[in-house]
Amino acid sequence: MRYYRMTNVDGDTVIGAEAKPGRVTILTDIKPDVTDIRDLILAASLSGAGMDEITIALLEEAGEPESVDLSELLEGTRGEHGDYLLDRPIDPPEVWAVGVTYKSSEMERRRESSTPDVYAMVYQAERPELFFKSTADRCVGPFEEVGIRADSPWNVPEPELAFTLYKGQIVGYTIGNDMSSRAIEGENPLYLAQAKLYDRSCAIGPCFIPADDIDPQDVTITCRIDRDGETVFTGETSTSQMARTCRSLADWLLRHNSVPDMTTVLTGTAIVPPPDFTLEEGDVISITIDGIGTLENGVVVV
Repeated sequence: MRYYRMTNVDGDTVIGAEAKPGRVTILTDIKPDVTDIRDLILAASLSGAGMDEITIALLEEAGEPESVDLSELLEGTRGEHGDYLLDRPIDPPEVWAVGVTYKSSEMERRRESSTPDVYAMVYQAERPELFFKSTADRCVGPFEEVGIRADSPWNVPEPELAFTLYKGQIVGYTIGNDMSSRAIEGENPLYLAQAKLYDRSCAIGPCFIPADDIDPQDVTITCRIDRDGETVFTGETSTSQMARTCRSLADWLLRHNSVPDMTTVLTGTAIVPPPDFTLEEGDVISITIDGIGTLENGVVVV
C-alpha cells in the first residue's frame, strides 16, 4: 500500500493510503491523531503488525471516510490548486547517500574526475562510499523545485531508490533525487560536500511504501528530463544491477554511528546523462520507480 502526506484547504497535514488503486483514503479522517507517516510506523513497531495491517484495521472500523482521486491529487499539486496538495512523504532529520554502487556510475565518475582511481577502488572495496547528503530544510517534495548551483557549469540529477530507517531497521522506501554538481566534484573529490550539499539539493517522494511491499533489489528506475516541452534525456536501470544490498548499506551507515529515526538513505544511481549534458533552469525532471510512482520536480538556479 502506498502512503501519502498532504495538506488540506485549512492548512492541516493529513495522511492518506492508496487502499484501492488510484484512490487515496484520508486516514486522518478516520483517526485524527494520525497526522504523520511516522505515527503508523510507531504503531507498527509497538504492535508487531505491519503498516498495511494497521491501515486495513482502521479502514474496517471506518464508515465512509473521505478520499481523493490520485490523478486529481497529482494534477492539483502540480497546478497548486485543489482540496489537497501533496507534500513530501516524510521529514527526514538526516539524509545520507551512497556513491559508486553501480558499475556504470564508477565508470562515469572516473571519467569526470582528475583522480579516477579512487572510484575504481571504492567500487571494489568492502566499505562503501557513504556521505551526508541533506537536512530536512534542504529537501524538497513532489512538484517543488530542485536546485542547481550557480557556481557550477555542469549539474545533473541522480535518480535513486531511497530507504528510511526506524530503530535501525529499514521500514520503507521512496524515490530520491541526489542533485549533483559534477564540475565541482570532478575538479577534486575533496569538494564532494560542496557538490552534493546545498539549497534544494535533494528531493524525495511522491509517497512512502512499507518495506514488505517491495523487493528493493529488483525494481526498474527510469528518468526523463524535459526542456521547453521537449524530452532532452531519458535513462533506465534496475536495482538488480546494484553491487550492494540496501541492508548492507544500512549496516555500514550504522557502524559506530547513531542516526535519528526516519533518517533516509539514497542508494546510488546508474542513470548518468552524457558529459555534454547539463541541467538548465526551467527543466523538469521525472523519476519513476516501479511500485512507488513518479517524482517530478522543476529546476531552479540557487
